[in-house]
Amino acid sequence: MASLKKYQTDIAIIGGGIAGITLALELLDRGEQRHITIIDAQDHQNFGGLAKGAFGGMMFVDTPLQRKSGIKDSPELALRDWHNFAEFGEADHWPKVWAEHYVENVTAKVHDWITGMGVKFLPAVQWFERGLFQPGNSVPRYHILYGSAQYLMETLIKRLKAKNGNLTLLFNHRVNNLNVDGIVEGHDMESDLPFSLKSETTIIATGGIGGNLEKVTQNWPRQSGNPPDRMLNGCHPTADGHLHDQVRILGGQVTHLDKMWNYAAGIPHPKPEFDNHGLSLAPTRSSLWLDHKGRRIGPQPLITGFDTHYLCQQVAAQEKPWSWHVMNWKIASRELAISGAEHNPDLRDRKFLRLLFNLLVADDSLVRQMVETSDDFVVADSLTELVGKMNSLTGKDHISVSVMEQQITEYDSRLARGPKFHNDDQIRRLAQLRAWGGDRIRTCKFQQILDPKAAPLLAIRTHLITRKTLGGIQTNLDCAVLKADGSPITGLYAIGEAAGFGGGGASGLRSLEGTFLSGCILTARRAAEIIFDQA
Repeated sequence: MASLKKYQTDIAIIGGGIAGITLALELLDRGEQRHITIIDAQDHQNFGGLAKGAFGGMMFVDTPLQRKSGIKDSPELALRDWHNFAEFGEADHWPKVWAEHYVENVTAKVHDWITGMGVKFLPAVQWFERGLFQPGNSVPRYHILYGSAQYLMETLIKRLKAKNGNLTLLFNHRVNNLNVDGIVEGHDMESDLPFSLKSETTIIATGGIGGNLEKVTQNWPRQSGNPPDRMLNGCHPTADGHLHDQVRILGGQVTHLDKMWNYAAGIPHPKPEFDNHGLSLAPTRSSLWLDHKGRRIGPQPLITGFDTHYLCQQVAAQEKPWSWHVMNWKIASRELAISGAEHNPDLRDRKFLRLLFNLLVADDSLVRQMVETSDDFVVADSLTELVGKMNSLTGKDHISVSVMEQQITEYDSRLARGPKFHNDDQIRRLAQLRAWGGDRIRTCKFQQILDPKAAPLLAIRTHLITRKTLGGIQTNLDCAVLKADGSPITGLYAIGEAAGFGGGGASGLRSLEGTFLSGCILTARRAAEIIFDQA
């Protein structure tokens, strides 16, 4: 029998992502004298978790940048927008409390905390999740980290590692069991030995369930029909929800796991790090979003920027697990983006002038890169050739040239009639997007798809991709894990995505976007305040 490695600490943080790192750093910055141990299932190179490769957008309320841009915002307006999108139920007491806490505190507790470290945001507020059938963000609130989330994580990790003495980092340590007496048990994957760690205080910061496609399927929302036959993994396999199950065993509440913030346009990663590894595209707005037969998905045309939850519902409801985005090279060069630091090098490396120049000239380097590395990007000089390549990719002649030609020419003809006669909801929404400067620079001006001057043609096959879990371990405003009767489990806390970004589901049904990185920091700093004061 393998020997058991035993550890002891005062504060155990399970999970080395942005929430866990923020919590440890905040405790040490406050002068915490008790010993802190971070247990992470990944190796030291991946310290920082999913956030380390994230794009880095955050939703703030009434910031200096908003005011400078002429945006009038307030916590009251943000909370109204939040409730519109969340569609909370009557029993959602703690999610509502956390939603109010977010809008009232996120700017001071997250925005100002970040800028106080010398990390900046791009000087243009973006406007996502405007709402489709109900209002979303009434005003632009999406602030993008200069350097992406990777730069923020590097800053946090550097500051954390500069702390002396009271911190231990245990990498490649997977936690399997939680016990009520403050003992966690698991496996050291590097030495292949079991371990146990005893602590007075334990904080779960392990993320959601999005890396476990089986659990995603088990919790699939009923209102979205059956889950697609294939989904891509936009998280990491360690985000498997195992500790959610452990909390249930201890008598804690886990709520709203059927609330998910997936994305509707993913492609397999050209250089996968794990099985089914996917990349999330920011879909081009001037392309047509088509089903597997080359028909425009509707009756409401799909276009990003308004209601991501609706997009995912519609894609999941299709007969086949993939859909197509058909455009030309000009549209792709201007509008195509991929979420994350990896495919946004100018932003990640803080090359502001190059970033601005490439946006202005619609640099096509990303398009060329993806055409070269991804089988799901199809390029052709004619519609007949394009359809042939699309059918070849799926292995069956699902699409006919005549159907595709009808779909595209009808759309192009509506564009050609001019703005006075733009009787198409996608075109109307393109006009709405272009009215805000932050969107205008990334949105073509009523570009026809079959325009020979914008050739060649391009089609992208996409699948639904997992990302964030909106539900999670139920917590009160002290981040304490709650039992069914509402009482806390002594010494056990949850933060970040593991807690549904607060209360087991602070976003409700939909996020206003940008509430995830900031939600992790906000819950972590709140937990640090509570835990430090209890010392």
